[in-house]
Amino acid sequence: MFWMWTGFIAFVLLLLALDLGVFHRKSHVIGVREALGWSAVWIALGLSFGGFVKVAYDAHWFGLGLGIDIVDGLPNDGASALGKYLTGYVVEKSLSVDNIFVIVMIFSFFGVPALYQHRVLFWGILGALVMRGAMIALGATLIHEFHWILYVFAAFLILTALKMLFMKSDHGDPGQNAMVRLTRRLFPITERFHGQHFLVRAGTAASREAETPGACAARDEVLEKAKPGTLLLTPLALALVVVETTDVIFAVDSIPAIFAITGDPFLVFTSNVFAILGLRSLYFALAGAVHKFRYLKVALAFVLLVVGVKMLTASWLRDHLGANFNQMLLLVVLGILMVGVVASLVADRRRPPRVAPPR
Repeated sequence: MFWMWTGFIAFVLLLLALDLGVFHRKSHVIGVREALGWSAVWIALGLSFGGFVKVAYDAHWFGLGLGIDIVDGLPNDGASALGKYLTGYVVEKSLSVDNIFVIVMIFSFFGVPALYQHRVLFWGILGALVMRGAMIALGATLIHEFHWILYVFAAFLILTALKMLFMKSDHGDPGQNAMVRLTRRLFPITERFHGQHFLVRAGTAASREAETPGACAARDEVLEKAKPGTLLLTPLALALVVVETTDVIFAVDSIPAIFAITGDPFLVFTSNVFAILGLRSLYFALAGAVHKFRYLKVALAFVLLVVGVKMLTASWLRDHLGANFNQMLLLVVLGILMVGVVASLVADRRRPPRVAPPR
């Protein structure tokens, strides 16, 4: 098992290194066409890994599939493991779309130039992977020690779904984020962006780098007053802080959702990782069109509701629907998401065009 985890983590790190060090080594504005292309690449990788899951669990590589999945009480052969992996991937992918709505607001609030948004998302997602790994390890330990915590997760998912359906979501002012206030209290913050840097040192060449050629004339009084050699954070770093803390909040919803599908740590972690890896390209593909998906949040709420109810009634579903009830769950989730997307697009087409005010 050690080599399995080591190999998978090394593979993910290799993908990230290629992403930032080769394909996106130079900062540039990512267009919709490029973003759609990369989204297709990440989705293809995620789905292709399902083939490895099928073969590995059938052949019991690294001991996979030898134990009983504590969530439904069934062993995971290749078919069931693939079904649970794909269901987890789709659920986590769909929930990550909700992150995009918030990230758009964060970048707008901090005025993050499009040129540097990919860099913030890269490091934000790298931190998210570490945090998700820790939360998944904790969740798996709790489930194996205290099986009843599954019902707590289920109740939490159902309450979250009802909140999304009946309460107006308000993500608040990013500037009032507790971590932002703490960061401002502990570190000096520059008044403007300094290229793609998260940190600058007063009196260095990097501290004089401007985000655009014509921006070098803009004064940064905080930087000018700092003693030479003083280390300062830039607004880009503050945006990263908010992205990281926001992901922790979203993970509180998504981690119980994946544990409603399977208690196998390998399936839980890998489906989460591949769903998150494509978040950056998905952001650039959808950021300009998030207003078109007005019913997507409703669809996500119903997904959480279905997953929560499934967790509570797993034994009953297994007895009445058979061992393939997890595959049926995947079809239900896909159907809900498709209805949400189609309803959003139809509603957007029927919306009357905006009339520009007279000058």
